[in-house]
Amino acid sequence: MSILQMKVRALIFVFAVVPFVDAQTQQTTATPAANPTPSEEAIIPTFETQKLARTYILDVPAPRGQITDRNGVPLAQNRLSYNLAINFPTPLDFSDTQALSFVREKIDKAEKLIGRTLRISDEAILRNYRNRGIMPLEIAQNLSQTEYKEVKDNLPAGMIVRPVYVRTYPNGKLAGQIVGYTGKTGRNPDGIVDNHETLWPETEGREGLEQTFNEMLAGKHGEYKLTFDKDGRKTSEKLVTAPVPGYNIVSTLDLHLQELAEKTLEAKAKRGAIVIVDPNNGDILALASWPTYDPNLFIPSISSEKFKALQDDPNIPLLPRAFRSSYPPGSTFKIAVGIAALESGAVHSDDQFECVPSIQIGNLTFHNWKKSGRGALNFVQALTESCDTWFYQAGIKTGAEPIIDWALKLGFGGKCGIPLRGEAEGRVPNDEYMKATHGRKLLNGDIANLSIGQGDTQVTPLQMAQAMGIVANGGTFYQTRLVQQVQTFDNKIVTAYSVRAKKTLDLSSETLDELHTGMIDVVNGPGGTAHQASLDNVETAGKTGTAQWGPKNKERTAAWFTGFLPADQPRFAFAALYEGEVGSKVHGGSAAAPMIADIFKEIYKGQQTNGTRKPRAREETEVRRAEPVEEDESD
Repeated sequence: MSILQMKVRALIFVFAVVPFVDAQTQQTTATPAANPTPSEEAIIPTFETQKLARTYILDVPAPRGQITDRNGVPLAQNRLSYNLAINFPTPLDFSDTQALSFVREKIDKAEKLIGRTLRISDEAILRNYRNRGIMPLEIAQNLSQTEYKEVKDNLPAGMIVRPVYVRTYPNGKLAGQIVGYTGKTGRNPDGIVDNHETLWPETEGREGLEQTFNEMLAGKHGEYKLTFDKDGRKTSEKLVTAPVPGYNIVSTLDLHLQELAEKTLEAKAKRGAIVIVDPNNGDILALASWPTYDPNLFIPSISSEKFKALQDDPNIPLLPRAFRSSYPPGSTFKIAVGIAALESGAVHSDDQFECVPSIQIGNLTFHNWKKSGRGALNFVQALTESCDTWFYQAGIKTGAEPIIDWALKLGFGGKCGIPLRGEAEGRVPNDEYMKATHGRKLLNGDIANLSIGQGDTQVTPLQMAQAMGIVANGGTFYQTRLVQQVQTFDNKIVTAYSVRAKKTLDLSSETLDELHTGMIDVVNGPGGTAHQASLDNVETAGKTGTAQWGPKNKERTAAWFTGFLPADQPRFAFAALYEGEVGSKVHGGSAAAPMIADIFKEIYKGQQTNGTRKPRAREETEVRRAEPVEEDESD
């Protein structure tokens, strides 16, 4: 039996049979753990209803299933908590004054025991007693360990401690935006109970995997039976049918890689994202955004003050940038342009274009990021040095249609199809888009912008990592996968999401060789722009990108580094995005590339060197549309 199975079996046992301990009678009754709030009152029919119905069948919500990483490490699970409650004696014949006196006396003793003030209105107490008094009235939730130790052996008469299960996220913020959080499905009941009403409000997923797989995680209700005699005295209560725990969701995430990605973002980026996929099957190993939030803030419920603080934070921690935000890709898009140029035959690997400081297209001047000329370059050299003016010429010669076609084939401009809501689609502008947005078809100036990933092109970090996976494995487009399977607590598979190759791109070996050579030289060649991503013991292939977006007075910079490693036998494809401050200058080679280096230094720590070259680093910046910018060539 696995550790996961043992934990879940223990959960079911405690959930089903842990008794309420009544300090007045010192008797125990097998009862499921409930999770009501202080304002939720116990269940009681009116006096007239009691005479007509002496048996109640109530639904017991099931404990939610777990969410784990690919190795079974819990990302979301349940923990045992304790609530303090008051039991009313039956039959329920207190006057309003007696009921209030009874409860206030217990609350006073409870406050002295646990050392905190308990606020429950007279109105709530009386509503509970009149309508739902056959069930305990909870007065304190989620007792701390210190509080629980104080009360468990010193309970005043008429009070009980109720064990309950609540959701917990053992890794805090780690993968919080992917896992999501839960919330109550409705308000606490305070009217007369109906048969098959749940004993306490259920919870439902509100974000992330908790939301998408809510029905599978929720499990199946149990049934709890309460019986009363003709005078309204409780004669029995028992669990008739135990609740069935929800299914477990096994994700593709590697918690270690996710942790490295989030720690790197926290250390080096105020805002950004890192995505790592397995290029050999499409599995998402890390899907990190920064800043993020701790889903434990929402358990059992988040205060309005804390939620407002999250909403008002200018860095938007509730936004999973890795898949819900799109950015101009900058020079990383030159990989798609290069494929289109070479595969269409418009450009050959040995064709050369002049890498000049600027080029005139129509009545506009388009600049290179570097102010001095580099002479005639072929494709590998132009990709290595990220020469903008080379790609302007190659892009215009290729034409918009092949560039757009290959960009779409690589997955840009379409959702990756992960089971998380709100995934951004990105954008590859075509004639229809340009007519609707700008009132014209794509012109040569637009193609020039498209050729360096500027203008109206938008890409998510997840799309970028997906595209790099295709380039890394030689042209197989795998369905991006975030969940491996859904299974019962005893490891029986309910649903499996198999590895699936959506299509194979007809990429020639010559084009792939050119791409791989250029991307290796970007990191390791003497003219490359990503030397800060080079590692001592593994060769990395990559491409930097720097792009501006947003209105002129609030313009930001997106600094990219994307690629794969090891270059000869890829195991990881990645995309790192650094979202710059308004008006700041950041570059892909100096802001994004070092983040990838930090992650994979840790992964490949201690492995034998393969002689990777380590020349002096350079830097790259691109131009937004046709506007010249001042460049900083050094890191």
